[in-house]
Amino acid sequence: MNTSIIRFILGHVLRIEGMLFLLPALTGIIYREDEALAYILMAAITFLLSFAMTIKKPKDTVFYLKEGCVTTALSWIIMSLFGCIPFMLTGEIPDFVDAYFEMVSGFTTTGASILKDVEAVSHASLMWRSFSHWIGGMGVLVFLLAIIPLTGGSNINLMRAESPGPSVGKLVPRMKSSARILYLIYIGLTVIEFILLLVGKMEVFDSLCITFGTAGTGGFGIENSSAGDYTAYQQWVIAIFMMLFGVNFNFYYFIIHKKYKKAHEIEEVWWYLGFIIISSIVIFTQIVGSVGVIEPAARQAFFQVSSIITTTGYSTVDFNTWNTLSKAVLVTLMFIGACAGSTGGGMKVSRIVILSKTFLKEAGSYLHPRSVKKIKMDGELIDHDVIRSTNVYLVAYTMIFVLSFLIVSYDGKDLVTSFAAVAATYNNIGPGLGLVGPAENYSVLSSLSKIVLTFDMLFGRLELFPMIMLFHPGIWKETILSKTRCRKR
Repeated sequence: MNTSIIRFILGHVLRIEGMLFLLPALTGIIYREDEALAYILMAAITFLLSFAMTIKKPKDTVFYLKEGCVTTALSWIIMSLFGCIPFMLTGEIPDFVDAYFEMVSGFTTTGASILKDVEAVSHASLMWRSFSHWIGGMGVLVFLLAIIPLTGGSNINLMRAESPGPSVGKLVPRMKSSARILYLIYIGLTVIEFILLLVGKMEVFDSLCITFGTAGTGGFGIENSSAGDYTAYQQWVIAIFMMLFGVNFNFYYFIIHKKYKKAHEIEEVWWYLGFIIISSIVIFTQIVGSVGVIEPAARQAFFQVSSIITTTGYSTVDFNTWNTLSKAVLVTLMFIGACAGSTGGGMKVSRIVILSKTFLKEAGSYLHPRSVKKIKMDGELIDHDVIRSTNVYLVAYTMIFVLSFLIVSYDGKDLVTSFAAVAATYNNIGPGLGLVGPAENYSVLSSLSKIVLTFDMLFGRLELFPMIMLFHPGIWKETILSKTRCRKR
């Protein structure tokens, strides 16, 4: 285990976080809030720690997937740790478990909150909560790769550990250039949404916060009604961009470079759009009678479908009051999630497609045992390792979900609340059903449940294995043995 490069990268991560603290600090200064001092202080502390951790550059800068997984997991844990301290310093979230839950929810783009009155929070902290979504949406390590060159195969190992989906490839030969392209697309979509919200006469502060939450598919609201009090135009803009940020970013790259055939061949995108269209129609037919008017019913259905499948979590209505079929559709979308290579969470549409095709292949083999059928996706044969890793992911995903559900159930809350709390945090959605529905929050849960759900958010955002590797005893045993050998030399 190359611990020196892990320390070096973590130092750079803290430096980036120190720079990011300046935005909420500036927001606090503009609104003349004392809370700005907490963010200025944290910026100074993280800069100093970063300097101490990066002053000595490691001799060996090459590392492999195991180092990438450990670095990724530690980066998100440490960023959330330092990121939650301002909440405690300002007294807005004095309890550490609550503050850490809120910050992990922000960086993992979950949007689950323990705050009962969001509108009582300072502008500085509201900006930091929403900005954390934007930071976590594309991934801080992807940003790091865009600015800091590493040698050998290190870049791809780091990016694979953080990026969502069954596999991560290169858009162009150099991984650093790929990371830059992804961020340029990300920034471009962010700017367009921000401008459209301003055109719709939304205030600058609200436009920034909502855009950050939409881009990162996070969903932290800055009003107690989430997005319910915004105009129809503003809600349509938010809904459409939630859907757009859930699309595989490779699709946009091919469109921009006029490689329309390659864009069309990304099968996952069409499945994703199909899920959205069918789900919206089903829910629309269920709620149009109670709403009474076609446009608001269509808007509510599309908004909530777009919000849930992309795991954003904004809401315009309390869908907890919808009928059983509508809620069942939303719960199903919670597990499907958005596309791989997007900012959305969940299992990912690509995995659902692979699992479905694998099931059909195996079912067909019972009827025709001697037949040899290959599974294709995007017009190409799916490698056996991808199928195997997808199956392993499903097993690990199910085991962690069941264990989390059992522990959260110890709280004694009703079955729907316990199940939805795990589903909504594990899949990085935010609002669930029951006592953690869109009109409620997670403050009703015990500290134990909040700790479990905090880890669920990290497991869900990092696609399980970086977190599993972090807690794997073999990793640390190898590290200890390596250090012991060095000392003997």
